[in-house]
Amino acid sequence: MNEKKSNNKGEKPKRKAGTYKKAPLRKPNFKKPNTPKNNPHTKADDGKIRLNKFLAQAGIASRREADVLISTGVVTVNGKIITEMGFKVSPEDKVTYGGESIKSEKKVYLLMNKPKDFITTADDPFGRRTVLQLLGKLKQRVYPVGRLDRATTGVLMLTNDGDLTKKLTHPKFGVKKIYNVHLDKNVTSTHLEHLCDGFELEDGFTKADVAAYVTSNGDKKNQIGIELHSGKNRIIRRMFEHLGYNVVKLDRVYFAGLTKKDMARGQWRFLSDKEVGLLKMNQS
Repeated sequence: MNEKKSNNKGEKPKRKAGTYKKAPLRKPNFKKPNTPKNNPHTKADDGKIRLNKFLAQAGIASRREADVLISTGVVTVNGKIITEMGFKVSPEDKVTYGGESIKSEKKVYLLMNKPKDFITTADDPFGRRTVLQLLGKLKQRVYPVGRLDRATTGVLMLTNDGDLTKKLTHPKFGVKKIYNVHLDKNVTSTHLEHLCDGFELEDGFTKADVAAYVTSNGDKKNQIGIELHSGKNRIIRRMFEHLGYNVVKLDRVYFAGLTKKDMARGQWRFLSDKEVGLLKMNQS
């Protein structure tokens, strides 16, 4: 049978009773986005680190200096010369530098009260005594931070942390150093002023931050306390020689916040975690 169509164009068709159903409410989708599960076998590239960082941790050089060594082809990994920047090594890799096997060591930080007649180098071709001989059977190989000449005594830091060594010796960071200086004759007040005003030496302009008589009444005018930030070779001796004096005794009493308090000549100790933290914070 044909259904009868409505002639009223504007009239809407009527719903049959009981046929209307409410649409079900949909719960919002709060599902977390898919994220890869942690895989212990893929963390941190299986423990790999950059080669320059490996060399710095071994105390060979700072990271920047290590980049230079790598670029010159003197570093090998598993017998292959590596010159690629950013190359990564794993703990199992065999790394050599200059033909010697290198191992990434635990960072150690030492403070020494350097005695006279010891040189601050790792090895000496002339067979002279080095500060490393005072360390006994220390497991880690460490290097002096900066240099004190053979006759100079006092505060000397040693470490295998190449990055921190670079910061402590770079002129940009201006590490504070204080020395007690004994001269062959009394120093005039005018010359003390000259030290602080500065003057030209053969390698450029230099000056002390502070220069004063050690004793408060100035009765020993041949003993001077001098504070400066320069790390130039033999700078204290050359400054006084420029003014007509000879240094009889030179003792460093302060370096980057470290002193030799309660330490006998030739004695050394490990730095505390607090001391290391302050060194890193102050040079960051």
